[in-house]
Amino acid sequence: MSILHLSDPHFGTDQPQVVEALVRLAAAQQPRLLVLSGDITQRARRSQFRSARRFVDQLGITDVLAIPGNHDIPLFNVAARLFAPYGNHRREFGIDLEPAFQSERLLVLTLNTTRRYRHKHGEVSPEQVERVAARLVRASARQLRIVVTHQPVAVTLDDDLRNLLRGREQALRRWAEAGADLILGGHIHLPFAVPLHEREPALPRPLWAVQAGTAVSSRVRRGVPNSVNLLRYESAGGNTGETRACLLERWDYVAAHGDFRQAASLELPLAR
Repeated sequence: MSILHLSDPHFGTDQPQVVEALVRLAAAQQPRLLVLSGDITQRARRSQFRSARRFVDQLGITDVLAIPGNHDIPLFNVAARLFAPYGNHRREFGIDLEPAFQSERLLVLTLNTTRRYRHKHGEVSPEQVERVAARLVRASARQLRIVVTHQPVAVTLDDDLRNLLRGREQALRRWAEAGADLILGGHIHLPFAVPLHEREPALPRPLWAVQAGTAVSSRVRRGVPNSVNLLRYESAGGNTGETRACLLERWDYVAAHGDFRQAASLELPLAR
């Protein structure tokens, strides 16, 4: 079971050579699922969403979960922002702004953390927290349980503290209690993995924040190249889930070679 996690492609600022390289990576790795954690476009224009849809179709991945980011709500078209903020997103990626995926070994729940009355900051409501928790508690022991938001639930730089998801404290406690393993996000264009259970000792089980960088946009940050994540999951031990392991691979675009190459690999210990 492998998952391609990419974020913040910002179509409208995409780089054709990076797009082509990412299509080649997907063809070589053949992931089972694509998770696109927001900021699909730069300015939420219809043409930008069309380009993003063409790109996703080129990846050739059957199952796709795509959620909006703050850039996917019109900024300058005030009428659209007020009355149809997700119109272009829905036209290309479906009516459901919080799609989910479930299989024997995987449960992925996504959340729309954007708000039309906010510019950049995101939030998760108590209703969203409880809805996700209710789905998590019904998961099987063999499933890798993932929640996806756009804004991050953890950061590594003081500069990014203002970008943290509003309502995350309650959400992390409830989702950990309900059995979540990973929280995937984007927004800040920096890839990393953080053991939330080490930062928050009160969490009852291992819980990881996994961030993706910017997939194909020229808007790279702090010298970090375009990058995506590949998650590989294995479970064994029947219904008891005695052995559970998730391998996180970071793949960076290497301009000198014109393709994506594996830059890091990290095993994420999961609760049994």
